[in-house]
Amino acid sequence: MAEIWFYQLERTGLEETLPPLLEKVMEKGWRAVVRASSPQRLDALDGRLWSYRQEGFLAHGKAGHDHDADQPILLTMGNDNPNGAQALIICDNAGFEELTTGNDVAFERTMILFSGADDEALKRAREWWKMAKDAGHTIAYWEQGKQGGWEKRA
Repeated sequence: MAEIWFYQLERTGLEETLPPLLEKVMEKGWRAVVRASSPQRLDALDGRLWSYRQEGFLAHGKAGHDHDADQPILLTMGNDNPNGAQALIICDNAGFEELTTGNDVAFERTMILFSGADDEALKRAREWWKMAKDAGHTIAYWEQGKQGGWEKRA
């Protein structure tokens, strides 16, 4: 079964939270698919990953190009895995079709990032938590603490 980790954002937004999580994925030697819900969000994340550090960037690409399979990080709105990623990061309530349709979760770890201030996102996270638990996946719930670090809540 897959690992499904929930990240409740309380202190920082997605643009600040995503790059360090992706760095951890890369440190494991994994590839990542980042699934977003709109072209505008993909563009914002694309810009952030190019400029998030003065001394470098996170190598990545946006889906729909000839070299999708070669990308260590692929930004997409799709449900496929063209770069053979081990990690899926779901942003902004983008779909989690693998879980909601009962299909196999093909990633070793799925990370769901959502705002604790968004009632709809909280509702969806609770629904997905129950589905993942009922399906027998290994699940964890992380919340940003007062100092900004991650605290495991479940």
